[in-house]
Amino acid sequence: MVSLASNGRIIKVGLMPKAPIRDAIVAQLHRELELQTRAAHESRDEATSVENKAEGQFDTRSQEAAYLAEGQARLAAEIAESISVYQSLDMSDFTPHATVAVGALVTLEAKGRKSVYFLGPRHGGLEARAGDLDFVVVTPSSPLGRQLIGQTVGATVHLPGRGGQVAHKIAAIS
Repeated sequence: MVSLASNGRIIKVGLMPKAPIRDAIVAQLHRELELQTRAAHESRDEATSVENKAEGQFDTRSQEAAYLAEGQARLAAEIAESISVYQSLDMSDFTPHATVAVGALVTLEAKGRKSVYFLGPRHGGLEARAGDLDFVVVTPSSPLGRQLIGQTVGATVHLPGRGGQVAHKIAAIS
């Protein structure tokens, strides 16, 4: 289990059960799905509203609302697909000497501060919390994900910082 204090320091390190990680990701995706679905319905209602009927050939309010509703509906469908993917994802534990792969929870350390990432198949950038653990989902196609795949504890990856690239050491994989 990896626990971080508010100052970013690790309190405990060990194997963390993966079910809470998946549950946190799926719960956050459900919240996003609800938000996008509601937004798509509101945009669709706006697009079909009598109040938005075109008043001239250059009045495109209803058409713009329809495009927005379509985009929001597509995003909602992508989120629903991500939920399905995460619900069926193999969440096997990784040994401390394993290499990073999809499903790994990776702790990085730089300048005495630690951050935790979950390497997931989709929906990178999602921030979630499982118990006391805050983490960010990264995908294998992201810049960080590409660096992490195949690495082991002790390897170094580089992330952008204010003064250029900052080296981060892989402190734990679970």
